[in-house]
Amino acid sequence: MPRKGAKGGGTIRQRPDGRWEARFTIGRDPGTGRQIQRSVYGATQKEARQKLAQAVAALDNGTYITPNKVTVSQWMEEWLTTFCAGKVKPLTYRSYDGIIKNHIVPVMGAIELQAVKGTHVQRLYNTMTKAGISGKTVKNVSAVLHKALSVAVKQGIIPANPCDAAELPKVERHEIAPLTDKEIPLFLAAIEDSPMRNAYALCLFAGLREGECLGLSWKQVDFERGRLTISQQLQREKGKGRYIAPTTKSGKPRTIEPPPIAFEYLQAERAKQRERRLRAGPAWSNLDDLVFTDEAGTPYSVPTFYRRFKKIAASIGRPDARPHNLRHTAATVAIASGADVKSVQDLLGHATASFTLNVYAHTSEQMMKDTAARMQGYYTSLAKG
Repeated sequence: MPRKGAKGGGTIRQRPDGRWEARFTIGRDPGTGRQIQRSVYGATQKEARQKLAQAVAALDNGTYITPNKVTVSQWMEEWLTTFCAGKVKPLTYRSYDGIIKNHIVPVMGAIELQAVKGTHVQRLYNTMTKAGISGKTVKNVSAVLHKALSVAVKQGIIPANPCDAAELPKVERHEIAPLTDKEIPLFLAAIEDSPMRNAYALCLFAGLREGECLGLSWKQVDFERGRLTISQQLQREKGKGRYIAPTTKSGKPRTIEPPPIAFEYLQAERAKQRERRLRAGPAWSNLDDLVFTDEAGTPYSVPTFYRRFKKIAASIGRPDARPHNLRHTAATVAIASGADVKSVQDLLGHATASFTLNVYAHTSEQMMKDTAARMQGYYTSLAKG
């Protein structure tokens, strides 16, 4: 077959199938000293020569990537198994796994990883958006894909992350809906007969996440100083059941001082738990010394906590409310009561004050109006003086 030298080194030949193959050397095998050669292909000699020139240039500037046939599906599985298992929380791992199986693989799984372009990623986003999937979910999918492909870049499998060439849809922030001043007393009355009464009340008064509340232990409750240390949460892992995660969502423990009324409900729970323990006798099992358990000392589950809350919320005319709305209510009440944004950030365990401001912008606007009114009163008094 015809063979000739190509510009920049290497050889070009036409294959029996009609395509043109350009072979070039990428180095030597450290064990045998033999040359290691790779090939690029083109429908014409010109196309093969152009690809050869690109490959040689990449070798010269250190950006050459050895071709392989790994697909997106195969790489996502490798990333999840090798780079995530045992390194992220089980809940996070399950979230990644679900995103990969439900969103990424169905659209991009069969594409070879090295062939992925920004257009492929953009089509993924567009497909999800057209299907009515929220911008927040698309953003979560993008975060997982970006992380996985960033590792592929570090491993020398792809030269750059194609996610950087795609544009995410705008995330529409839904207005938070805390309980109103009229609804708070109604809610407290509605939970009176619930076995989870004190847990719901603590979420309302201390702004805890569901998992943080259900994972709270008595050693984290300081009645004397009126403080709670939030350093763990209740989670559930498939095949393992309920368990206590050692850290909070942010990964850092936080100490908060909720209003005294929160400790009234905690005192009530402590008294109730003592009675339950006496009744249960040897059957009692509360290995983690949790605050909120059933009659046998078993932790409540987050799904049960959620379902019972929904019934209570519907009974007061708020079927839209979720347990997380209690957290929003605590933050809104704190801000409306004059707490600064930094204090609210510490209460909720947000990573940054800017995030707190962003979420509770409507409440902070009212604070600005109140501040302006106070400043006006101050300057008016000076003028009169």
